[in-house]
Amino acid sequence: MHELVRAYPLATLVIHSSSGLNANHIPLHLSQSPAPYGTLQGHIARANPLFGEITGGIEALAIFHGPDSYITPSWYATKKETGKVVPTWNYASVHAYGVLRVVDNASWLRAQLDALTSHNEAFFPEPWAVSDAPADHIEKIMAAIVGVEMVITKMLGKWKVSQNQPTQNQVGVISGLKASDLPTSEAMAALVETGAKNAR
Repeated sequence: MHELVRAYPLATLVIHSSSGLNANHIPLHLSQSPAPYGTLQGHIARANPLFGEITGGIEALAIFHGPDSYITPSWYATKKETGKVVPTWNYASVHAYGVLRVVDNASWLRAQLDALTSHNEAFFPEPWAVSDAPADHIEKIMAAIVGVEMVITKMLGKWKVSQNQPTQNQVGVISGLKASDLPTSEAMAALVETGAKNAR
């Protein structure tokens, strides 16, 4: 679950606000402590209505969406054998629960910006760092944002990656995904492959 959160850090952050259910999309950085689930840290604009809603802390759900893909029954070996097949959708996601709170502290915020940036820039040949920008520009940006943090109290992984299918159908799904041009098909093929190996 931690691996998925780190690979797909843009969370759908859901709270029950004064006006009803409210969802925001915010990249969150996962810190390992405290065990067992860790802490999610991020930032939002002070102008974001979410700021006023969470000042005193509020229960929240952060949903992290991993790869997903349509699965055609044409990929199943059992289609030829029985015809008793239907389409489905494979996906992987993580639901993290906790109390979301504001962290209005410049040192904390700068550390969070550095950590989030370092994590996401690590994949580039010439990683950009917050310190690459002029100091007065960063100060101006930081004045307009505020930190948010949620210690995770419960974490649920929801994986549907053809694990309910017999081996020959899983092989067909992996092959079909690898040959298709569907978005995230390669990533989903890898998940189905990993799941099939772990089940053996």
